Amino acid sequence: MGVVSGLVMSYQLGTNWSRFSRILGNIIGPMIGYEVVWAFFLEATFLGIMLFAWNRAPRALHFAATVTVTLGTTISAFWILSATSWMHTPAGFEMRDGVAYPLDWIAIIFNPSFPYRFSHMMVASYLTVAFVVAGVGARYMLEGRHPELARTMLRMGLGLAIVLAPAQALIGDMHGLNTLHHQPAKIAGMEAHWENDGPVPLVMLALPNEKAERNDYEIAIPYLGSLILSHSLTGSIPALKDFPPKDRPPVLPIFLSFRIMVGIGFLFIFMAGVGGILWVFRKLDQVPLYLLALRWCWPLGFIAVVAGWTTTEVGRQPWVAHGVLHTADAASPIPAMSIAVFIALFVLVYGIVFRAGIRYIRRLIKKGPEPNRPTNPRLWQTGRFPRRSKRASQRRTWLSRLSGRSDPMESYLAVVWGVLLGFAIVMYVILDGFDLGIGILFRRHGTRPSAIR
Repeated sequence: MGVVSGLVMSYQLGTNWSRFSRILGNIIGPMIGYEVVWAFFLEATFLGIMLFAWNRAPRALHFAATVTVTLGTTISAFWILSATSWMHTPAGFEMRDGVAYPLDWIAIIFNPSFPYRFSHMMVASYLTVAFVVAGVGARYMLEGRHPELARTMLRMGLGLAIVLAPAQALIGDMHGLNTLHHQPAKIAGMEAHWENDGPVPLVMLALPNEKAERNDYEIAIPYLGSLILSHSLTGSIPALKDFPPKDRPPVLPIFLSFRIMVGIGFLFIFMAGVGGILWVFRKLDQVPLYLLALRWCWPLGFIAVVAGWTTTEVGRQPWVAHGVLHTADAASPIPAMSIAVFIALFVLVYGIVFRAGIRYIRRLIKKGPEPNRPTNPRLWQTGRFPRRSKRASQRRTWLSRLSGRSDPMESYLAVVWGVLLGFAIVMYVILDGFDLGIGILFRRHGTRPSAIR
């Protein structure tokens, strides 16, 4: 998904956000380019070895490929988060004739919000994976399958979560204070804080009413908001009414998404704490109720990450680069229907990829880990895999025979990737042909305003 989303982002920057590219491209463009050169090729090269060389290549080679993919994705996250953080807290640039030009690349890359956002996102990713691994281990333990491997999964996942879940709360607090300093309107929207009339309460639940500028059905804890945001019981923060309506973010989406993210975070802390206690008393695999709850925690990390990014990006509105460029001024001058068609196509393609990925992962989990098979010593000499018996070849599905692969799951994945790559090639030919046609027209008609239009 990361590889596919990177390709989509490059296209839509040119098609849907041409003004953004023209005004901020001198800064955002190089950072995206660094991500491609430093990380994309690295992770894409070794990803195939990591996924499909299990029990087919020496363990040292497979481990090295896995570490390389991890390094590549971390570098990728570094550059992507640096670019998006700059859009939240721009630094190290100047505006000349309405275009941003870089002055200090160190200040641009390590802008004020980048260290907090990078730490917050990386810990969130590892925490998500920790609960996925622990959840699969809990499932195997409840089903009585692979008991030794299930215990290893539980200990690895919970061991990581015990450390990272409390750390994430501290990092999130520092990130929030940084956001309060640089983007106070976003914090006011996240807390649905409309006016300063004393110490700030912590609004637990409410239905923000933007037209009436108040909260309906509010449930709040007095003073707790001031304690969290200013570390003082009587502290105050800027309120939404301190900003013109046109400079306020949409309140309801970020109010709800922020609470979803924080709620899941505290649930992770609770689950990690309970698991740690059971681990100490050697009861980790003997409490079915806890294992059942842990089993169904696996999707919560993904939900929390999506909710967090919703809070971050919707809360930045109405700016695409805070204080520099409004979102309305960054879009391409194309009809809304064109944007709708692009979004519909992307949703369709992503839906197919997501469904195929979830189905494939579920089949892998249901099948369970395979015992380690010794690597064929003749593999590196002959370059060929051992022949399958005639009886085994007869059990192959039509999809396996069509793709030439023995594992039905690999065959299914091969067909899915073939369809997606075919779609990508066709779209590339169409778009590149469009550029070629425009070039031919310019060569014939010059650069007259009518030709450009």
